[in-house]
Amino acid sequence: MKRFYFLTTSIVLFFTHVSFGQTNEIKISAILDVENQELKVQQQIKYYNKSNSNLDTIYLHNWANSFKDKNTPLSKRLIEDYDKSLYFSKEKFRGSTIINNLSINYNSVNWNNKKNAPDIIEIPLNNQLQPNDSLIINSTYTVKIPSDKFTKYGRNRQGYNLRYWYLVPAFYDNDWQLMSNLNMDDLLMDFSNYSISLTIPQNFVLSTELNSTYSIEKGNKTYKLEGENRTDIELSINSLNDFEIFNTDDISVETNLNTKNLDSRIKTDILNREIAFIEKHLGKYPHDKILLNKISYSKNKVYGLSQLPSFLRPFSDVFEWDIKMFKTLSSKYIEKAISVNHRKDSWLIDGLQTYLMIEYVHEFYPEVKAMGSVSKFWGVRRFNLADLNFNDKYPFVYQFASRKNVDQPLTMRSDSLSNFNRKIVNKYKAGLGIRYLNEFLGDSIIPNNIKEFYNKNILNFTNSNEFKNLVIEDTDENLSWFFGDYVTSKKKIDYTIKKVKVLTDSIEVTIKNLRNMTVPVALYGVKDKEIHFKKWYTNIDSTKTITIPKNGFNRLSLNYEYLYPELNVRNNWKSTTNNLLNRPLQFRFFKDIEDPYYNQIYYSPTVKYNYYDGLQLGMSLTNKTIQKKNFVYKITPYYSTKTNNITGSFSFLYEYLPENSKVYKYQFGTSGSYFHYAPDLIYRTFSPFAIVNFKRKSLRDVGGSRLIADYVTINRDLDPNATTPNPESNKYSVFNLGYSYSKPEIIEDLRYSTNLEVASKFSKLTFDFRYRKLTERNRQFDFRIFAGAFLKNKTETDFFSFGLTRQSDYLFRLNYFGRSENSGFFSKQYITNEGGFKSYLPQNYANQWLASMNTSIGLWRWVEVYNDIGFLKNKNEPVYFAYENGVRLNFVHEILEVYFPLYSNNGWEVNQSNYSSRIRFVLTINPKKIINFVKRGFY
Repeated sequence: MKRFYFLTTSIVLFFTHVSFGQTNEIKISAILDVENQELKVQQQIKYYNKSNSNLDTIYLHNWANSFKDKNTPLSKRLIEDYDKSLYFSKEKFRGSTIINNLSINYNSVNWNNKKNAPDIIEIPLNNQLQPNDSLIINSTYTVKIPSDKFTKYGRNRQGYNLRYWYLVPAFYDNDWQLMSNLNMDDLLMDFSNYSISLTIPQNFVLSTELNSTYSIEKGNKTYKLEGENRTDIELSINSLNDFEIFNTDDISVETNLNTKNLDSRIKTDILNREIAFIEKHLGKYPHDKILLNKISYSKNKVYGLSQLPSFLRPFSDVFEWDIKMFKTLSSKYIEKAISVNHRKDSWLIDGLQTYLMIEYVHEFYPEVKAMGSVSKFWGVRRFNLADLNFNDKYPFVYQFASRKNVDQPLTMRSDSLSNFNRKIVNKYKAGLGIRYLNEFLGDSIIPNNIKEFYNKNILNFTNSNEFKNLVIEDTDENLSWFFGDYVTSKKKIDYTIKKVKVLTDSIEVTIKNLRNMTVPVALYGVKDKEIHFKKWYTNIDSTKTITIPKNGFNRLSLNYEYLYPELNVRNNWKSTTNNLLNRPLQFRFFKDIEDPYYNQIYYSPTVKYNYYDGLQLGMSLTNKTIQKKNFVYKITPYYSTKTNNITGSFSFLYEYLPENSKVYKYQFGTSGSYFHYAPDLIYRTFSPFAIVNFKRKSLRDVGGSRLIADYVTINRDLDPNATTPNPESNKYSVFNLGYSYSKPEIIEDLRYSTNLEVASKFSKLTFDFRYRKLTERNRQFDFRIFAGAFLKNKTETDFFSFGLTRQSDYLFRLNYFGRSENSGFFSKQYITNEGGFKSYLPQNYANQWLASMNTSIGLWRWVEVYNDIGFLKNKNEPVYFAYENGVRLNFVHEILEVYFPLYSNNGWEVNQSNYSSRIRFVLTINPKKIINFVKRGFY
């Protein structure tokens, strides 16, 4: 009966779309003006009110106008992603839409851009549009085509790749679904019938998925394009045509996602296989042709395939082209056949595409490793990472994000997701979820439901609830856990085998739920990596003991095949034998992914440098894996090549990441170090600490705030050559309580911190405020204020005093290469701290209070002028006023900078002797800081 209902529904839908439906009609006549980089457009839209509501306003999406200036939602979105290309772009590279006239039913109307959304047009109607009625919208306008450097769509030297280039009615679904262009290629459009006349220069070639013919007249080609039940129309117009057309058994594929290493016959065979596979799992494609632009792939890559160096050639040409093409083809196949609101409800479509990828690789490339042939290289093949199959990356990446607590619910709006989650993690979790359902329910329920969902909604608007209803109707299992917590929350799955008791002919297994999410779990009996027992268990919300028969296995494991994404798999197994060490100790070279069968210690070479120890060659010992762990230790002894002594450092850290809290994570631990601070003089530090890191408002926000408390104990060797040795500066302890806030956006960077330090002989309070802004002309303005005062000071030297130019760094937290140098190259290293001055002035230390202001303004690119002023107060002395200015070469902010002093309390410094010794530099070789700089905007 259900099959008869499905067939009847499909027939009704077919005739609804083809014969009797109210399908919007869009007619466009456009001329490409290459000289002015413009499209001159005449457009007519026949719009039907398919709802049950009376409409008093019509909205049009005008995404071509989203490039008009730096204040559009698109420009602001790119800024959030640390992309300032549109914000500071010259006018000639931007795009816009100039509307000459706009009419409704051939009568001119008043219209306006929606507030704060210049890419959405609002048209109030004189008369309401009744349900099932239609109206005609006519418009003449000019589209200035933007450079493709902003979103990859637009113009370049070879031609034009156009998407969202014309006016299109907004979608109405009980409410207007209005959305500005945010560079996510997700505009919700109703299926419409298109008739387009496009005139381009004769030397250009057009690639399109529409049916096309053309004629040539007066040096121009005029294309006639037709298509029914289409959404957005992509056009590629190029002088150098790099598209190939492959006529497969069912559809024609036109693409420029090419490779020179495969001939057309092999590519056609691959495409036939791909299309047959997709048809088997979904159904027929509703059109005769599909256009696959390489831009689509570049914005939706196969991660893990494109990140390994190409010179290693880790994958075969066939596999690489096949997987890239399948990713692009399956995405377009679904996108062009089914309409959903991707911004509000994208998880199912993303999940279906990922699920198809998983199944395709499982069927045709089960032996391919995630690292390709690199996994066979000597020295690499010993890593657990080398054992990962290509499909194993999905749970691995999800686990990477969930352990960092940076994952987000599948149902969260896509424009609120971090780029990492929108592009990768949520798609992986959704695909794994569909596979999870399939494995748990069995009986081909999910494959049948996927196919029914596709065919029922082909060329129609739908949502994930329809799929949910299909699945629930087909099973007696309670699936509230999946369509509830799994989809709508970021709760994590984590079960463990708490206890195993071996009886005469059976085994009692106690399974414990370590989290607040109750889902089905799979229990396995394994021997020599072969599965001897497998069974699903449900409703384990706390602890449950089950009895299973003995069946020739010696290990019990949960989720052995990684059928569902789990927070921690290290606690998933137990031996059925009475081993003293359930997980033996294992030493492994370099950081790796964790092996659940061992307690692993990773050792790897490391190198440091400072002037007194010279090159330091070390070996770090740690339990830190690629996946985040709650408890991490690291012990790093070094051999100092300059002193022939052993130096080193250690740290022990425990992190707790609460899920539903304003706190992102709590950190507790201790650290210590043992290095030289001067020739043949050692310093030793020991510091227990506690840190509270507060959550950002959203994962799309940058920066954050934290509260830190630590107690630092320092023991320095006494300098035997000191004229007046003072023990108070060689052995001391300081308690520090501090709060810091940062919001390092690309246009405006705001940071401030305050610290209270308490020691036996002094206490001080400091405040550091920093603000950086890029001006309208893309010139940097830096502003910093520092203020510090002693609440108590019974010290006898300036070792703990505030420093105007150079600080003693008595807590050993600044990365000086030669911290005790007063001359030579390393004495010129500059780190912005306390007074922040660059010139060496007659008075440097303040034992009462210090206030300073540091500013710089850009002149051209990385050339800036800096100006600093400061006030120092020492006991029983008048206030000292300090000033300076100079030139700053800011190559990479806070990583590579050079300062040239010009004028200060010293006078004109450029006229004074030995000027080169006055030049200061900033140099950061901290890999973590450099990596954080590069990955901005992604996490």
